[in-house]
Amino acid sequence: MEMTMYDALLQLPLFQGLGKNDLTCILDKVKIHFSKHKSGDIILKKGEICNKLVFLLNGTIQAESSDKENVFSLYETIQAPFLIEPYSLFGWSTEYVATYSTVTVCDLMTIEKSYLLSELNNYEIIRLNYMNILSNRAQMLNERLWMRMSENIDTRIIDFILAHSIISGGEKVLKIKMDDLAKLLDSTRIRISKALNDMRNKKMMTLHRGEIRIPDIAAVKQMCE
Repeated sequence: MEMTMYDALLQLPLFQGLGKNDLTCILDKVKIHFSKHKSGDIILKKGEICNKLVFLLNGTIQAESSDKENVFSLYETIQAPFLIEPYSLFGWSTEYVATYSTVTVCDLMTIEKSYLLSELNNYEIIRLNYMNILSNRAQMLNERLWMRMSENIDTRIIDFILAHSIISGGEKVLKIKMDDLAKLLDSTRIRISKALNDMRNKKMMTLHRGEIRIPDIAAVKQMCE
């Protein structure tokens, strides 16, 4: 394995702080699968059982999430390096909550759950990293749960998108009917339409029929504040 691959692995959240010697030992003991995918490939589907760690080493992927009634869908652009849904590996439900497809050519690395329990668990830094990943997500979701709905419609729209997002940055595409968005935000169609058009005029987003596209939601969130 080339040094550049070592460097890529050490950038992943699960391996951060691990020495190259320890990483070499892990690679000797743990069966790791590397794969390359062309643009447009579906790599994981919502509802599939999560029984392995999937790392995005290089490239860009898109996550597609939707509510149970399929009233709306959210598409997120995610850059490498990224660990896909480590929180879905354990718990009462071990199914992926989103579908992931490649936007560019991507390099993936997968490690079976059994190796996480038998080998990776022996390293304290990996155990701490994994607990931090899960704790950070739990804290983020708790913060979103207790977030007070803003009086500002612009902020309310952005907060709604972020509340359903996997990551808090990057490009977001929300596909939803205007009437449905108004109901979910406890507002009127006219107010939502006016707010969206104002945000479009300020270059915060682009609008298409049934679609809101935000190129950088972190920047828009800051502008709304």
